[in-house]
Amino acid sequence: MTTTANAQFIAMERKKLLEEQKEVSEELTHLREFMQAEVDVEPDEGDTEIFEREKNAALIAVLERRLQDIETALKSIEKGEYGTCSRCGNPIEIERLEVKPDATMCLNCQREVERMSRRHRPQRQIDW
Repeated sequence: MTTTANAQFIAMERKKLLEEQKEVSEELTHLREFMQAEVDVEPDEGDTEIFEREKNAALIAVLERRLQDIETALKSIEKGEYGTCSRCGNPIEIERLEVKPDATMCLNCQREVERMSRRHRPQRQIDW
């Protein structure tokens, strides 16, 4: 990829990241406002309200992590490091960045990290 094409690609990815950052931030604001509005949930009101609050709390955690990933990618653009694997230093595949603009690792390193993570996870026993 030429330097001009690379700069254009990074500019497009930056635009995507900024749009996604805005969407995630708005969703987080909405969910947080919703959670604050429903502060007085009583256990006797039924399990559905408690379930909804727990679901929203989990969604907030996921969105906060997503926002953090987006901000990390935007910082790497500012530093001129966007598209470079944080683990091995090789270029991240263009196809991967098109699908996941906030990717910080190449596909091989991501697979290896996930494989190591699964290895250290305790096995769950299924009792039949």
